[in-house]
Amino acid sequence: MIRAIKSDIIKRIHAKATATAATVPAAPGAYLILIALHEPISLPLPTLRLPSLPAGYYLYAGSARGPGGLRARIARHLRRDKKLHWHVDHLTNAATSLFAFPIPDGRECALVQALVQSDNYHPPLPGFGSSDCKNCISHLLAARPVTEGETQCR
Repeated sequence: MIRAIKSDIIKRIHAKATATAATVPAAPGAYLILIALHEPISLPLPTLRLPSLPAGYYLYAGSARGPGGLRARIARHLRRDKKLHWHVDHLTNAATSLFAFPIPDGRECALVQALVQSDNYHPPLPGFGSSDCKNCISHLLAARPVTEGETQCR
């Protein structure tokens, strides 16, 4: 399934997947983090009413406009030994695997809208990662489960 999701993102967003920030430009832009959770996770986030997420595949859209740009922000998300600062840190620390899709000069809200319009993704937790956004219900999207008759790539 993760291969199918990566291929779908590459097709829709025209960004290559990476498991390391070494080749990511230090330019400003937006990014997607593909998060594979093989176990359900409870999120100790009172602002989201202590939600939990089932095992599955999730995409987080973020922006990197500060020092170090995309390289610095993506490196932080892919690192496991970090202080929990953002909502998504709970997911990236619990993830089985992580991939980043950097988009120099991109906008996170445009990424969310493009993916939601495809019907392959939906927001599982309103407000997650988008507390400062006036346009998006969430910056976290869940990949829809593979249904019977579809091929599940691994």
